[in-house]
Amino acid sequence: MELDAAQNPNPAPPISAYYQTRAEHHAVVSSDWLDHAAAAAAASLPDADADAAPPPSPGSNGGGVIEEFNFWRRKPEAAEAVAAIMALAAVIRSSRATTMMELEIELKKASDKLKSWDATSISLSAACDLFMRFVTRTSHLEHEKFDAAKSRLIERGEKFGEISLKARKTIAMLSQDFISDGSTMLVHGYSRVVLEILKLAASNRKLFRVLCTEGRPDRTGLRMSNELAALGIPVKVLIDSAVAYSMDEVDMVFVGADGVVESGGIINMMGTYQIALVAHSMNKPLYVAAESYKFARLYPLDQKDMTPAHRPIDFGVPIPAGVEVETSARDYTPPQYLTLLLTDLGVLTPSVVSDELIQLYL
Repeated sequence: MELDAAQNPNPAPPISAYYQTRAEHHAVVSSDWLDHAAAAAAASLPDADADAAPPPSPGSNGGGVIEEFNFWRRKPEAAEAVAAIMALAAVIRSSRATTMMELEIELKKASDKLKSWDATSISLSAACDLFMRFVTRTSHLEHEKFDAAKSRLIERGEKFGEISLKARKTIAMLSQDFISDGSTMLVHGYSRVVLEILKLAASNRKLFRVLCTEGRPDRTGLRMSNELAALGIPVKVLIDSAVAYSMDEVDMVFVGADGVVESGGIINMMGTYQIALVAHSMNKPLYVAAESYKFARLYPLDQKDMTPAHRPIDFGVPIPAGVEVETSARDYTPPQYLTLLLTDLGVLTPSVVSDELIQLYL
Protein backbone atom coordinates (compact mmCIF):
# COMPACT_ATOMS: atom_id res chain seq x y z
CA MET A 1 0.00 0.00 0.00
CA GLU A 2 1.30 3.46 -0.83
CA LEU A 3 1.95 5.98 1.94
CA ASP A 4 -0.81 8.31 0.78
CA ALA A 5 -3.34 5.57 1.42
CA ALA A 6 -2.67 5.84 5.16
CA GLN A 7 -3.83 9.26 6.25
CA ASN A 8 -1.95 10.83 9.15
CA PRO A 9 -4.34 12.28 11.82
CA ASN A 10 -1.17 13.80 11.91
CA PRO A 11 -12.96 21.93 47.09
CA ALA A 12 -9.23 22.63 47.72
CA PRO A 13 -7.26 21.68 50.91
CA PRO A 14 -6.19 24.51 53.25
CA ILE A 15 -2.53 23.39 53.35
CA SER A 16 -0.44 22.73 50.26
CA ALA A 17 0.55 19.10 49.96
CA TYR A 18 3.67 20.15 48.07
CA TYR A 19 5.12 21.95 51.08
CA GLN A 20 4.24 19.00 53.31
CA THR A 21 6.14 16.56 51.11
CA ARG A 22 8.82 18.72 49.48
CA ALA A 23 11.65 16.30 50.27
CA GLU A 24 9.77 13.43 48.66
CA HIS A 25 9.14 15.44 45.51
CA HIS A 26 12.86 15.92 44.97
CA ALA A 27 14.05 12.45 45.99
CA VAL A 28 16.00 10.33 43.54
CA VAL A 29 14.55 6.96 42.74
CA SER A 30 16.57 3.86 43.65
CA SER A 31 17.10 0.84 41.44
CA ASP A 32 15.06 -1.21 43.92
CA TRP A 33 12.13 1.13 43.45
CA LEU A 34 12.43 0.86 39.70
CA ASP A 35 12.54 -2.94 39.84
CA HIS A 36 9.51 -2.95 42.13
CA ALA A 37 7.58 -0.63 39.84
CA ALA A 38 8.43 -2.66 36.75
CA ALA A 39 7.30 -5.84 38.47
CA ALA A 40 4.09 -4.18 39.62
CA ALA A 41 3.42 -2.91 36.11
CA ALA A 42 3.90 -6.39 34.69
CA ALA A 43 1.58 -7.82 37.32
CA SER A 44 -1.08 -5.27 36.40
CA LEU A 45 -1.09 -6.43 32.79
CA PRO A 46 -2.44 -9.98 32.85
CA ASP A 47 -3.55 -9.72 29.24
CA ALA A 48 -0.37 -8.10 27.96
CA ASP A 49 0.68 -11.16 25.98
CA ALA A 50 -2.71 -11.40 24.36
CA ASP A 51 -2.66 -7.69 23.52
CA ALA A 52 0.79 -8.04 21.99
CA ALA A 53 -0.17 -10.93 19.73
CA PRO A 54 0.96 -9.99 16.21
CA PRO A 55 -1.53 -9.51 13.38
CA PRO A 56 -0.97 -11.11 9.99
CA SER A 57 2.60 -10.38 8.93
CA PRO A 58 3.42 -7.78 6.29
CA GLY A 59 4.78 -8.63 2.88
CA SER A 60 8.17 -10.25 2.66
CA ASN A 61 9.79 -7.13 1.20
CA GLY A 62 8.56 -4.84 4.00
CA GLY A 63 6.02 -3.27 1.65
CA GLY A 64 3.23 -3.96 4.13
CA VAL A 65 4.91 -2.20 7.06
CA ILE A 66 2.44 0.68 6.81
CA GLU A 67 -0.51 -1.71 6.97
CA GLU A 68 1.02 -3.35 10.04
CA PHE A 69 1.66 0.07 11.54
CA ASN A 70 -1.96 1.09 10.99
CA PHE A 71 -3.18 -2.16 12.57
CA TRP A 72 -1.42 -1.28 15.82
CA ARG A 73 -2.12 2.45 15.58
CA ARG A 74 -5.86 1.82 15.54
CA LYS A 75 -5.66 0.24 19.01
CA PRO A 76 -6.98 2.87 21.46
CA GLU A 77 -4.03 2.70 23.86
CA ALA A 78 -1.21 2.28 21.34
CA ALA A 79 0.98 5.29 20.63
CA GLU A 80 2.25 5.80 17.08
CA ALA A 81 5.80 5.07 18.23
CA VAL A 82 4.74 1.72 19.73
CA ALA A 83 2.82 0.91 16.56
CA ALA A 84 6.02 1.51 14.58
CA ILE A 85 8.03 -0.75 16.90
CA MET A 86 5.52 -3.57 16.55
CA ALA A 87 5.44 -3.12 12.77
CA LEU A 88 9.23 -3.35 12.53
CA ALA A 89 9.23 -6.50 14.67
CA ALA A 90 6.74 -8.01 12.21
CA VAL A 91 9.04 -7.13 9.31
CA ILE A 92 11.76 -9.29 10.86
CA ARG A 93 9.39 -12.19 11.45
CA SER A 94 8.11 -12.21 7.87
CA SER A 95 11.38 -11.47 6.09
CA ARG A 96 12.60 -13.88 3.42
CA ALA A 97 16.12 -12.50 3.47
CA THR A 98 18.88 -15.12 3.41
CA THR A 99 21.73 -13.04 4.87
CA MET A 100 22.05 -10.59 7.74
CA MET A 101 23.00 -7.85 5.30
CA GLU A 102 19.80 -8.35 3.32
CA LEU A 103 17.72 -8.39 6.50
CA GLU A 104 19.27 -5.21 7.88
CA ILE A 105 18.76 -3.42 4.54
CA GLU A 106 15.13 -4.55 4.49
CA LEU A 107 14.63 -3.40 8.07
CA LYS A 108 16.26 -0.04 7.32
CA LYS A 109 13.96 0.52 4.33
CA ALA A 110 10.91 -0.30 6.45
CA SER A 111 12.14 2.09 9.18
CA ASP A 112 12.65 4.89 6.66
CA LYS A 113 9.19 4.29 5.23
CA LEU A 114 7.61 4.59 8.68
CA LYS A 115 9.55 7.76 9.49
CA SER A 116 8.41 9.35 6.23
CA TRP A 117 4.78 8.63 7.17
CA ASP A 118 5.00 11.67 9.46
CA ALA A 119 8.31 13.47 9.13
CA THR A 120 7.35 15.91 11.91
CA SER A 121 6.79 13.19 14.55
CA ILE A 122 9.75 13.13 16.94
CA SER A 123 8.59 10.06 18.84
CA LEU A 124 7.98 8.07 15.65
CA SER A 125 11.45 8.78 14.32
CA ALA A 126 13.11 8.15 17.69
CA ALA A 127 11.27 4.85 18.16
CA CYS A 128 12.42 3.60 14.75
CA ASP A 129 16.03 4.60 15.42
CA LEU A 130 16.00 3.04 18.91
CA PHE A 131 14.51 -0.17 17.55
CA MET A 132 17.26 -0.43 14.93
CA ARG A 133 19.95 0.13 17.55
CA PHE A 134 18.42 -2.21 20.13
CA VAL A 135 17.89 -5.04 17.70
CA THR A 136 21.07 -4.95 15.61
CA ARG A 137 23.80 -3.51 17.83
CA THR A 138 25.55 -6.72 18.96
CA SER A 139 28.66 -8.00 17.19
CA HIS A 140 27.72 -11.62 18.01
CA LEU A 141 25.24 -11.61 15.16
CA GLU A 142 28.12 -11.56 12.66
CA HIS A 143 29.43 -14.88 13.95
CA GLU A 144 26.15 -16.79 14.12
CA LYS A 145 24.45 -18.79 11.45
CA PHE A 146 21.74 -16.78 9.75
CA ASP A 147 18.76 -18.69 11.17
CA ALA A 148 20.13 -18.33 14.71
CA ALA A 149 20.90 -14.64 14.15
CA LYS A 150 17.41 -14.01 12.75
CA SER A 151 15.84 -15.77 15.73
CA ARG A 152 17.87 -13.52 18.02
CA LEU A 153 16.66 -10.45 16.13
CA ILE A 154 13.04 -11.58 16.40
CA GLU A 155 13.49 -12.20 20.13
CA ARG A 156 14.99 -8.73 20.63
CA GLY A 157 12.37 -7.04 18.50
CA GLU A 158 9.52 -8.64 20.45
CA LYS A 159 11.26 -7.81 23.74
CA PHE A 160 11.57 -4.16 22.74
CA GLY A 161 7.92 -4.12 21.73
CA GLU A 162 6.88 -5.67 25.05
CA ILE A 163 8.89 -3.08 27.01
CA SER A 164 7.34 -0.27 24.97
CA LEU A 165 3.79 -1.53 25.48
CA LYS A 166 4.31 -1.56 29.26
CA ALA A 167 6.05 1.82 29.42
CA ARG A 168 3.04 3.85 30.53
CA LYS A 169 2.16 1.36 33.28
CA THR A 170 5.73 1.46 34.57
CA ILE A 171 5.80 5.25 34.59
CA ALA A 172 2.45 5.38 36.38
CA MET A 173 3.77 3.09 39.13
CA LEU A 174 6.95 5.14 39.52
CA SER A 175 5.00 8.38 39.74
CA GLN A 176 2.68 7.55 42.62
CA ASP A 177 5.05 8.76 45.34
CA PHE A 178 4.89 12.23 43.82
CA ILE A 179 1.12 12.51 44.30
CA SER A 180 -0.17 13.03 47.84
CA ASP A 181 -3.63 13.41 49.29
CA GLY A 182 -4.87 16.97 49.09
CA SER A 183 -2.58 18.00 46.23
CA THR A 184 -3.58 20.19 43.31
CA MET A 185 -1.84 19.70 40.00
CA LEU A 186 -1.83 21.46 36.68
CA VAL A 187 -1.79 19.49 33.43
CA HIS A 188 -1.43 20.85 29.92
CA GLY A 189 -3.31 19.44 26.95
CA TYR A 190 -3.90 15.71 26.53
CA SER A 191 -1.21 13.20 27.44
CA ARG A 192 -2.01 9.51 27.69
CA VAL A 193 0.88 8.81 30.03
CA VAL A 194 -0.18 11.67 32.37
CA LEU A 195 -3.73 10.33 32.23
CA GLU A 196 -2.42 6.87 33.18
CA ILE A 197 -0.62 8.38 36.19
CA LEU A 198 -3.74 10.18 37.41
CA LYS A 199 -5.96 7.17 36.72
CA LEU A 200 -3.75 4.95 38.87
CA ALA A 201 -3.63 7.55 41.64
CA ALA A 202 -7.42 7.74 41.64
CA SER A 203 -7.72 3.95 41.73
CA ASN A 204 -5.41 3.99 44.77
CA ARG A 205 -7.99 6.26 46.44
CA LYS A 206 -5.74 9.28 46.54
CA LEU A 207 -7.63 12.56 46.85
CA PHE A 208 -6.45 15.33 44.56
CA ARG A 209 -7.76 17.87 42.10
CA VAL A 210 -6.58 18.83 38.63
CA LEU A 211 -6.44 22.13 36.81
CA CYS A 212 -6.49 21.43 33.11
CA THR A 213 -5.57 23.97 30.45
CA GLU A 214 -7.86 24.30 27.46
CA GLY A 215 -5.01 23.28 25.15
CA ARG A 216 -5.42 25.50 22.11
CA PRO A 217 -5.37 25.27 19.15
CA ASP A 218 -6.92 21.80 19.12
CA ARG A 219 -8.46 22.02 22.63
CA THR A 220 -6.97 18.71 23.73
CA GLY A 221 -7.32 19.88 27.33
CA LEU A 222 -11.07 19.61 27.03
CA ARG A 223 -10.67 15.94 26.12
CA MET A 224 -8.38 15.47 29.11
CA SER A 225 -10.86 17.15 31.46
CA ASN A 226 -13.70 14.97 30.16
CA GLU A 227 -11.75 11.78 30.82
CA LEU A 228 -10.66 12.93 34.28
CA ALA A 229 -14.25 13.87 35.18
CA ALA A 230 -15.41 10.43 34.03
CA LEU A 231 -12.99 8.95 36.59
CA GLY A 232 -14.54 11.04 39.35
CA ILE A 233 -11.49 13.29 39.68
CA PRO A 234 -12.28 16.94 40.56
CA VAL A 235 -11.17 19.00 37.59
CA LYS A 236 -11.30 22.64 36.54
CA VAL A 237 -10.65 23.87 33.00
CA LEU A 238 -8.50 26.97 32.53
CA ILE A 239 -8.09 29.10 29.47
CA ASP A 240 -4.44 28.87 28.47
CA SER A 241 -3.75 32.49 29.40
CA ALA A 242 -4.91 31.88 33.02
CA VAL A 243 -1.93 29.71 33.98
CA ALA A 244 -0.05 32.42 35.89
CA TYR A 245 -3.29 33.60 37.51
CA SER A 246 -3.98 30.07 38.81
CA MET A 247 -0.45 28.95 39.68
CA ASP A 248 -0.86 29.90 43.37
CA GLU A 249 -3.37 27.05 43.69
CA VAL A 250 -0.99 24.52 42.18
CA ASP A 251 1.32 22.15 44.06
CA MET A 252 2.93 20.60 40.98
CA VAL A 253 2.73 20.51 37.19
CA PHE A 254 2.55 17.34 35.09
CA VAL A 255 3.15 17.41 31.35
CA GLY A 256 3.86 14.82 28.70
CA ALA A 257 6.38 15.20 25.87
CA ASP A 258 6.53 14.74 22.13
CA GLY A 259 10.26 14.22 22.51
CA VAL A 260 13.06 14.31 25.10
CA VAL A 261 16.22 15.80 23.62
CA GLU A 262 19.92 15.51 24.38
CA SER A 263 20.08 18.67 26.49
CA GLY A 264 17.55 17.16 28.92
CA GLY A 265 14.86 19.53 27.67
CA ILE A 266 11.61 18.53 26.02
CA ILE A 267 9.65 19.32 22.90
CA ASN A 268 5.93 19.34 23.60
CA MET A 269 2.69 21.00 22.60
CA MET A 270 2.64 24.77 22.35
CA GLY A 271 2.37 26.48 25.73
CA THR A 272 4.52 24.04 27.69
CA TYR A 273 7.45 26.46 27.73
CA GLN A 274 5.48 29.37 29.17
CA ILE A 275 3.92 27.09 31.81
CA ALA A 276 7.42 25.96 32.78
CA LEU A 277 8.59 29.57 33.07
CA VAL A 278 5.68 30.46 35.36
CA ALA A 279 6.10 27.31 37.47
CA HIS A 280 9.84 27.95 37.83
CA SER A 281 9.36 31.59 38.85
CA MET A 282 6.84 30.54 41.53
CA ASN A 283 8.93 27.59 42.79
CA LYS A 284 6.50 24.89 41.68
CA PRO A 285 7.93 21.52 40.54
CA LEU A 286 7.31 20.49 36.94
CA TYR A 287 7.39 16.79 36.18
CA VAL A 288 7.66 15.41 32.68
CA ALA A 289 6.16 11.97 32.04
CA ALA A 290 7.73 10.46 28.94
CA GLU A 291 8.35 6.98 27.59
CA SER A 292 11.95 6.10 26.75
CA TYR A 293 11.09 5.59 23.09
CA LYS A 294 10.64 9.36 22.90
CA PHE A 295 14.32 9.99 23.68
CA ALA A 296 15.64 11.59 20.49
CA ARG A 297 19.09 12.53 19.28
CA LEU A 298 18.22 16.18 18.83
CA TYR A 299 19.77 19.28 20.35
CA PRO A 300 17.61 22.33 19.61
CA LEU A 301 19.37 25.63 20.30
CA ASP A 302 16.22 27.74 20.34
CA GLN A 303 12.51 27.69 19.55
CA LYS A 304 13.05 27.83 15.79
CA ASP A 305 15.70 25.11 15.71
CA MET A 306 13.19 22.28 15.26
CA THR A 307 11.41 20.57 12.41
CA PRO A 308 8.25 22.67 12.07
CA ALA A 309 4.90 21.16 12.96
CA HIS A 310 1.87 23.28 12.18
CA ARG A 311 -1.81 23.10 13.12
CA PRO A 312 -4.73 25.08 11.68
CA ILE A 313 -6.06 27.69 14.07
CA ASP A 314 -9.67 28.79 14.18
CA PHE A 315 -10.21 32.04 16.09
CA GLY A 316 -13.95 31.95 15.47
CA VAL A 317 -13.80 35.24 13.57
CA PRO A 318 -12.36 36.17 10.16
CA ILE A 319 -8.68 37.12 10.12
CA PRO A 320 -8.00 40.33 8.20
CA ALA A 321 -6.03 40.00 4.99
CA GLY A 322 -2.31 40.51 5.49
CA VAL A 323 -2.34 39.42 9.16
CA GLU A 324 0.14 36.63 9.85
CA VAL A 325 -0.93 33.82 12.18
CA GLU A 326 1.53 31.71 14.20
CA THR A 327 0.55 28.10 13.57
CA SER A 328 3.44 26.26 15.25
CA ALA A 329 2.07 23.36 17.28
CA ARG A 330 4.92 22.79 19.73
CA ASP A 331 7.70 24.52 21.62
CA TYR A 332 10.99 23.65 23.31
CA THR A 333 11.38 23.79 27.10
CA PRO A 334 15.04 23.97 28.26
CA PRO A 335 16.15 21.59 31.02
CA GLN A 336 16.65 24.25 33.72
CA TYR A 337 12.88 24.66 33.96
CA LEU A 338 12.17 20.94 34.51
CA THR A 339 12.30 19.27 37.93
CA LEU A 340 12.35 15.56 37.06
CA LEU A 341 11.58 13.28 34.13
CA LEU A 342 9.38 10.31 35.03
CA THR A 343 10.30 7.58 32.55
CA ASP A 344 10.18 3.81 32.25
CA LEU A 345 13.97 3.89 32.72
CA GLY A 346 13.48 5.44 36.16
CA VAL A 347 13.11 8.93 37.57
CA LEU A 348 15.78 11.07 35.95
CA THR A 349 17.10 14.56 36.49
CA PRO A 350 17.41 16.52 33.24
CA SER A 351 21.19 16.54 33.58
CA VAL A 352 21.48 12.75 33.17
CA VAL A 353 19.33 12.50 30.06
CA SER A 354 22.35 12.75 27.77
CA ASP A 355 23.94 9.80 29.58
CA GLU A 356 20.77 7.76 29.09
CA LEU A 357 20.70 8.67 25.40
CA ILE A 358 24.26 7.45 25.02
CA GLN A 359 23.30 4.15 26.66
CA LEU A 360 20.25 3.81 24.42
CA TYR A 361 21.94 4.58 21.13
CA LEU A 362 25.39 3.01 21.56
